[in-house]
Amino acid sequence: MMKRKTVNARAAELDLGNETGQSLNERILAECHKIYTDKEHGLIDMGKAVGLQLMAPRKKIVVMLIGNHSAGKSTFINWYIEENVQKTGVAIETQGFSFITSGKKRETLTAKATLHLYPHFRALEKIKGVVDYLNTEICPSKSKKFSLVTFVDTPGLVDGDVSYPYDVDKAIVWLGNMADQIFVFFDPIGQALCRRSINVVEKLYASHSERMHFFLSKADEAGSEADRQKVMMQIVQELCKRQGLNKCLFEMPTIYIPDEKIIRQTKCENQIELVCQTIEKAINYTIQNTLNALEKDCDQVTELIHAKIEDDNAKRKRNLSSTFKGGSWLLLALVLPFIAILSSFSNNLTMLFDNHTAKTVHSYVYPFKNIWNFIPKDYYWHAYLSMAVVTMLFLVLARLSAKMESCLSRKELRSLEDKRDYIRDVIRPRKVQLYSSYLSDIISGAEI
Repeated sequence: MMKRKTVNARAAELDLGNETGQSLNERILAECHKIYTDKEHGLIDMGKAVGLQLMAPRKKIVVMLIGNHSAGKSTFINWYIEENVQKTGVAIETQGFSFITSGKKRETLTAKATLHLYPHFRALEKIKGVVDYLNTEICPSKSKKFSLVTFVDTPGLVDGDVSYPYDVDKAIVWLGNMADQIFVFFDPIGQALCRRSINVVEKLYASHSERMHFFLSKADEAGSEADRQKVMMQIVQELCKRQGLNKCLFEMPTIYIPDEKIIRQTKCENQIELVCQTIEKAINYTIQNTLNALEKDCDQVTELIHAKIEDDNAKRKRNLSSTFKGGSWLLLALVLPFIAILSSFSNNLTMLFDNHTAKTVHSYVYPFKNIWNFIPKDYYWHAYLSMAVVTMLFLVLARLSAKMESCLSRKELRSLEDKRDYIRDVIRPRKVQLYSSYLSDIISGAEI
């Protein structure tokens, strides 16, 4: 009854998500996140119960933009979300790291609030000085796929005497490890060959080449087609000089921000929609990977629960066997002195038992009494001591044999079984439903 109630509650939550106006992809990622973090039946808590550390999937992908000063990173973000959130200009406007994400209303969060919103970025505190230059810009924009994206706008990199109040290269590389996509913007004005930018790109490319995408920004300002080709060749040549970057085939689409107020005569192809497609493709991959990871984590938790229950059953069997062995040794330890005591009363058994019982007992103790009669009286104390030693030996063997292993309590065992059943009856069917919803939004239902 409780399981049926839980399933119905989950169905009600999904309906509620539809009413909020969220897109299907938003609902899928939010639902997966809730499956992990649910207070009563969260997969993270289930994993902890069996010694497995799980991480909840993020509700949005993280896209980090890097490049030299005035490469157009902030301008692109403003264009994508259709809001002037980030400052733009020729001067160095972005000195810190800005997280741009969607929300209910326009708001700016300081460093502490940013780390509270993104606890998985707390490790940035280990980089001295960087926390003072963190902020989050929340915008209610519904443009494009912004509701599923968190942009990370990084400081514009420059060479020369310009110094940063923190290790900017180290901070960018660390954030690159956390990002789902890394966009590298090169501008055609000459700053594209900034040594600091190339160094950071080389470090990131060594570990995350599949996540990195290169773009020639402000391509409409590069002059003629020959000038653009010249700039691109210079950038590619500079990149190929680096050992970590000379083994790849570069693709560098030309992009620029379309502006109706400024009409430029240019034949440059604007491939900015390719950037949007790259973001959308990353979102789709993230949804698929999240659903696949959910299935994998369910398998892991279920296997560990099964192994823990099986281990507990094996312990109980061993405990039962130990109890039997210990009891047998204890019985032997008690029988020997008991027979000795009864044999000493062999002539007076009728005082302790009725005639029939006394005869039966006498038949058992008679062999022992005969053996005892063969022992000279001078050696009785030796016999008593030997009997005591043998009895103590049996008691020690009983103690050692009856050593018990700790087992799960009934409550703990029932809790594990409930977790296993919940994964089987609720989470797995929910994952199948989410996958079906995702696929039905892409292809016709008849093909699923």
